[in-house]
Amino acid sequence: MLKILYLVHDLADPAVRRRVLMLSAGGAEVTLAGFRRDQNILAAVEGVTPIELGVTADGHFAQRIAAVGRACLTLGGKLRGVARPDVIMARNLEMLAVANRATSVFGGSIPIAYECLDIHRLLLRKDIVGSAIRGAEARLGRKARLLLTSSPAFVEHYFRPLSGLHLETYALPNQVLDLGDESDPMTDGTPRIAVAEPWQIGWFGALRCAKSLALLSEFSRAMEGRVEIVLRGRPVYSEFSNFDDLVATEPFISFQGPYRNPEELAQIYSDVHFSWAIDFFEEGQNSSWLLPNRLYESCRYGTVPIALQGTETARFLQDKGLGLILHDARPQSMIGVFEAMTPAVYQQAFERIRAVGPSPWTFRRSDCERLVARLAALAGSNPPSRPPYPSSPKPLTAKEAFHDE
Repeated sequence: MLKILYLVHDLADPAVRRRVLMLSAGGAEVTLAGFRRDQNILAAVEGVTPIELGVTADGHFAQRIAAVGRACLTLGGKLRGVARPDVIMARNLEMLAVANRATSVFGGSIPIAYECLDIHRLLLRKDIVGSAIRGAEARLGRKARLLLTSSPAFVEHYFRPLSGLHLETYALPNQVLDLGDESDPMTDGTPRIAVAEPWQIGWFGALRCAKSLALLSEFSRAMEGRVEIVLRGRPVYSEFSNFDDLVATEPFISFQGPYRNPEELAQIYSDVHFSWAIDFFEEGQNSSWLLPNRLYESCRYGTVPIALQGTETARFLQDKGLGLILHDARPQSMIGVFEAMTPAVYQQAFERIRAVGPSPWTFRRSDCERLVARLAALAGSNPPSRPPYPSSPKPLTAKEAFHDE
């Protein structure tokens, strides 16, 4: 059985729990180690007891770097009794530093897979700070053998032209993990929520975008109850002046707390008509390039995603003829769209998603096995003799950027 040491920046992140479930379902034995983020409760994964390396805080980059430094100094003691892994997976740049230290702790060369699902704005700065951080990433990535990332735009806009890394790329989209049967929850062709006003828009997951909250607040007030906004997930409190008070004062917005992913996805998406798949957190950069969990989750469960023109999410949906695409991010534009929304228009949008079926949005057990097999091959491979990225300056297509063996 392949032994994987999975190093993560936030042990409470639901996406971390989902990844551990994927690796375990694929046949790997997983040791999970990482940082607790603020006071968040650790995500429970059956059969896996996480090793806590320290505590970090949202939005405090210097504090996180210091915590990583302390963790590297004490890592030998933390990992005492852990069997030597075949592969180390490092989620995000800070854990790449810990992964390098871990290879020394275990006394030998262990291949590292670098999992990067967001491009932090510091990496994109054009000053000496950005240059220094990219240089650190390139140095720490010398022992890495594989890049795991979720959007071809990350490769096209960052990894290929800017990062200094030369790694094989494995596509790991933010699909819904489904280890059960392959039944389609939309087979009868009927939406599971009444097709009528008030229209329900769900904003689920990591709630970190103050601009989205302000936009949805102004829009829902203008619609005077004909549209309601439902928030579920984990608010990133450092990104809001006072999230709880802001939501409490909004007459048409409700926050309904966290949920278990993937177990409760079908239920929460069945309660809304539309999914907010727009993010301005790092506008023009990471937010424009990502293909978020909400995109796959909403389409998997028959909820119509709302995307913004010019983003990777919008391009992805337009290629498939799906979703509701806003031309700009003004409340007036949203008002115009929903003033024209009728049951027939909504039903057509739902039917287009249903016709695609669940497969493109779902990560099955066979996908888990394929991922673990790729990591197992990595454990038995030699370092690549040449960079995989083509030298031509032309942009990579999604197919070129997301190749695996």
